[in-house]
Amino acid sequence: MISYERNIKIFTGNANTPLAKAIADNVGISVGNSEVGVFSDGEIFVNTAETVRGADVYVVQSTCEPVNDHLMELLIIIDAFKRASAGRITAVMPYYGYARQDRKSKARDPISAKLVADLIATAGADRVLTMDLHAPQIQGFFNIPVDHLLGNPILYRYYASKFEHDQDVVVVSPDLGSVTRVRNFAAYLDAPLAIIDKRRPKANVSEVMNIIGNIEGKKVILVDDMIDTAGTISQGANALMERGAKEVHACCTHGVLSGPAIERIRASVIKELVVLDTIPLPEEKRLDKIKVLSVAPVFAEAIERIHDNLSVSTLFV
Repeated sequence: MISYERNIKIFTGNANTPLAKAIADNVGISVGNSEVGVFSDGEIFVNTAETVRGADVYVVQSTCEPVNDHLMELLIIIDAFKRASAGRITAVMPYYGYARQDRKSKARDPISAKLVADLIATAGADRVLTMDLHAPQIQGFFNIPVDHLLGNPILYRYYASKFEHDQDVVVVSPDLGSVTRVRNFAAYLDAPLAIIDKRRPKANVSEVMNIIGNIEGKKVILVDDMIDTAGTISQGANALMERGAKEVHACCTHGVLSGPAIERIRASVIKELVVLDTIPLPEEKRLDKIKVLSVAPVFAEAIERIHDNLSVSTLFV
């Protein structure tokens, strides 16, 4: 635990204040005294009622919906602390928005994930702490240190307990691009792996072509890094049931759950969806079949290790 005498401070914007408070509680301090609001014309302002001079400052802010507002909040908070002579500023971004725009997939596309990285560094952040980037190579977009945490171990432990001694479990990758992540998941649970072969004719639209692996009569766990409109996960779950799966469970690190996602999940054959709280789940999106697990202990431990100049990677060994 970090005592009050140690010069560490945790602040938050408006994106995920419950998570920020949970992280601070796990560290053993209180969230810093600050206010982030808007003027009548929509401009964002920051008021901080305590000194940060020389402090090791951590700003907890997921750039989730509304993405642009929360990104601007983060940049302005960082700028405020830089100008207030903070000793070191770490942008703690449990969810990194714009991560899916990590390359040029067609002519004249922007690489927005790189632009966001440049903005964060220019605003004055000295390092970034994040979890499950959609494309791990985004770490290379930064010219400052990036500590990349993994959400899978939290999910591993949940399913290891839930399906203890159950031999009928198969872990399923929703597409070919997620195979490496899902293979590690399956290895931890000592379960076989299956893969959904799909094609994506356009953004947020996918079509299941084939299932690679034996899922007949099995309890399957669909694993993904994020669920946005839930089209892929619900369609994949239906395809698995049609091909003989006994029941379908699903999980992800980032529950974006935008647009028709909640209705799709409600109508789907998914028995339970487990998400982490990198993105807050408002009351209107809560379903009985959605379970939320907290990342606060992992982020708190990472913050303590960063503060004490210890290795963060050993968290996942």
